[in-house]
Amino acid sequence: MKLAKGSEKITENKMKNEMILSNENELTNIENIYQDIRNKIIIAREKMFKHIDTTMTEVYWYVGKITYELSENSTKASYGKKIIDVLSSKLTNEFGSGFSSVSIRRMRRFYEFYPIWSTVSTELSWAHFQELIKINRKEERDFYEQEAIKSNWGCRELRRQINTKLYDRYIISPDKNLIIEISKKGLIEKQPEELLKTPYIFEFAGLKENRNYLETDLEKTLLSHLTEFLLELGRGFSFVANQQRIKIGSEYYYPDLIFYNRLAKCFVIIDLKIGKLTHQDLGQMQMYVNYYKKTQMIEGENEPIGILLCADKDDAVVEMTLGDKVKNVYASKYLTYLPSKEELIKIIKDEKELYELAKEEGEEDDRK
Repeated sequence: MKLAKGSEKITENKMKNEMILSNENELTNIENIYQDIRNKIIIAREKMFKHIDTTMTEVYWYVGKITYELSENSTKASYGKKIIDVLSSKLTNEFGSGFSSVSIRRMRRFYEFYPIWSTVSTELSWAHFQELIKINRKEERDFYEQEAIKSNWGCRELRRQINTKLYDRYIISPDKNLIIEISKKGLIEKQPEELLKTPYIFEFAGLKENRNYLETDLEKTLLSHLTEFLLELGRGFSFVANQQRIKIGSEYYYPDLIFYNRLAKCFVIIDLKIGKLTHQDLGQMQMYVNYYKKTQMIEGENEPIGILLCADKDDAVVEMTLGDKVKNVYASKYLTYLPSKEELIKIIKDEKELYELAKEEGEEDDRK
């Protein structure tokens, strides 16, 4: 039976389409196989590099152990220095860079701080430990070590957090008196108020001190550096929206930034203020918090909190505006530059004194 010309054309087109589809499916299958193998190779390489790094970290620990014990058993301080210099020369000649006298002294310090190898975390690299051993206070060092593991910080981010004094800023925030116990036990934040830092450091935004910029400029810059911004906010934060339109009564309002924190199980509303904080700013934030509490909060979540990030604030205005009953609105300073060590210590010291004074006054009121 002979097909009409039109039917032949349809059949021919159908066969071509089936061949194209078949080829496309084959290509898709090959691509899927390739991606699967590629992922396996990448994971294997990561495991290999991690194993190599852990092995070398153990070697560095052992070098530190040997040099430490030799210097401790010697009555002459010069003997320890001589041992390190000779070892450095011999090891460098055979194994190349990485065994300078300075590096070996670093290994000895590593052993001093971590004298039991089984307590050394294999989740951190030698580069991490080189940053950690610069910290003398054990409770501070433990804090950064655990945060680096839990937050999956790279060495660069760990260095930044240390330079911006995260530990000191963390312990002066509300309810951080048990920070040493918390860092030892490795507990995570559970109370919303524990999310607060003082001050926040936004040096990554590239906005210089005393530069004329608007709140919208700061907001856009922070959003364009969202990864760094989230790291500065802390663990558990997820970005939800910026300038989200909400209707209260007959008016529309636009909170600057909305986040959700999965550890505290609550919304976090952030407003940015480039000038000095006013009582109107505080009142508006309280309104935002109430709105999210009534319209967005679901069963099992904690109440939303509001954080006003400002360049300057008067603590008396904050206290009088919020009173004793408001526990979910906070005001904290931010800096767009990384201050000197002396400046940062002064800021932290001043904030700590204010916090302790407010706490004493609160305890005195409770006794009355």
